[in-house]
Amino acid sequence: MSETSQTDTPDTRSSTASVVMLSGDLMFASRVKAAAERAGLAFRISGKLPDDNTESIRFVVLDLSTRSGLTAEIADHCANRCPQAKLIAYGPHVQVGKLNAARQAGIATVMTNGQFDSQLSRLFEDPV
Repeated sequence: MSETSQTDTPDTRSSTASVVMLSGDLMFASRVKAAAERAGLAFRISGKLPDDNTESIRFVVLDLSTRSGLTAEIADHCANRCPQAKLIAYGPHVQVGKLNAARQAGIATVMTNGQFDSQLSRLFEDPV
């Protein structure tokens, strides 16, 4: 799979509000995609935040288990490229250091995997 595979169609990418998930977990990503699509949002999974079509991004979801290396730069990147997007990070409850690092990096919404999973069905209901 490529670093920036996309599951939305090219003709809707620029106009459809979207969720960008930064993760390497393809199994869980399918659940996030389903939740995004139920909310009427396009979905992309990537290893990095896209530099194009950022005006359509409404949510950026950072998986701290597989992409914690992006934690330090992601808040500034989002503020500059997609300020309208809500930034969400989630990770294992036992990895307190990663969760705290995300908060210290300026990510306002940081959840454990369990919290993220339990809120997933309604997480994208009210896009920014």
